[in-house]
Amino acid sequence: MHRHLRRICLLLAVASSCGTSSALAADASHGGDLAKRWCASCHVVASGQAQASADVPSFASVARRPDFSSERLAFFLLDPHPKMPNFPLSRTEAGDIAAYIGSLRP
Repeated sequence: MHRHLRRICLLLAVASSCGTSSALAADASHGGDLAKRWCASCHVVASGQAQASADVPSFASVARRPDFSSERLAFFLLDPHPKMPNFPLSRTEAGDIAAYIGSLRP
């Protein structure tokens, strides 16, 4: 019985920590700094940026997508598609970049 109760308490603790949005705790300002350093060679990451690769979306267009989710984007950044360079982002850095992109949403 005690083992079952401990398992329930552990599941509740995990569920409550997962319910806290990582994007809410993320630092969009830090994400903007990271984006300008690592992402601006391919993506337009800020409104004043003059050029980027033609075949990649701007961060503003990513933010405007109707299905945009900072959480999904952060997970995507941790396991990027083959066209993206392999930047070894931490979960915090991925969350910060996703929060920055989310901050561009109108």
